[in-house]
Amino acid sequence: MSLPPLTAGGRRPPLTKDTTVCISLAARPSNIGTRFHNYLYEELGLDFLYKAFTTTDIAAAIGGVRALGIRGCSVSMPFKKAVMSLVDEVEPSARAIDAVNTIVNDLSEPGGRLVASNTDYLAVQQLVEQLDCEGPVLLRGSGGMANAVGAALRDKGFRDGTIVARNPETGRALADRLGYGYAPEVGTLTAPILVNVTPIGMAGGPDEHHSAFEPPTVEAAAAVMDVVAMPAETPLITAARAAGLPVITGAEVIALQAAEQFERYTGVRPTAEQVAAASAYSRQPATG
Repeated sequence: MSLPPLTAGGRRPPLTKDTTVCISLAARPSNIGTRFHNYLYEELGLDFLYKAFTTTDIAAAIGGVRALGIRGCSVSMPFKKAVMSLVDEVEPSARAIDAVNTIVNDLSEPGGRLVASNTDYLAVQQLVEQLDCEGPVLLRGSGGMANAVGAALRDKGFRDGTIVARNPETGRALADRLGYGYAPEVGTLTAPILVNVTPIGMAGGPDEHHSAFEPPTVEAAAAVMDVVAMPAETPLITAARAAGLPVITGAEVIALQAAEQFERYTGVRPTAEQVAAASAYSRQPATG
């Protein structure tokens, strides 16, 4: 894909009929992706625009991506599986977990060509490379993101683990897919790698001030990952830092997966500093 020229001073060009559009589709759209991508378009002077949408007709929405020449589409729940049959190609990252979060429209082909991937999976695989420890893994959660994180860990070589989930149906199903064990509660379980993929610790939630793992479990670990992005410093991450453990925060996960999307959409890889600035901006509370 050929890119429009950068403008002087890092300002994006004025919107025109030639501006390239990227979107997101979610049941409950947020401003995080919109802020992240538009911040970087401005920073890099790219003639792109990003807008969040919801829909009650996902097939028609994906048809619109194709028909209108929309370059990129971020996909959130509950559409991650439904879109798989609506695209032209599904990359291994999405096939590994049977879920899509990114669609790129190859506009060089007549009528476009939709290629789907999962940048959550790719981001987690890149981040766990910095962990200088081996499993087993103790992963709390059994939803769609837990599926992506668990599969990324397993495929990166962490073959031994336990899924902790209150819902025995989804918990056992995920454990079976990964080849892990299952437990309904953490209890006295410990592991070198702790991973939280639940809303525990999320700002504004009922468990905002709680940690997904109790202090004895954290103190027995060698590394901690928490996918909760707001705040980045959850009670679990705070406890892990206090124990001197290496951590991977939800802010890192969401920023890296968004950077992967950004590069696929634009062909430009932002620097680590630019990604960090865009991530911080995207997570600012709304004002006004």
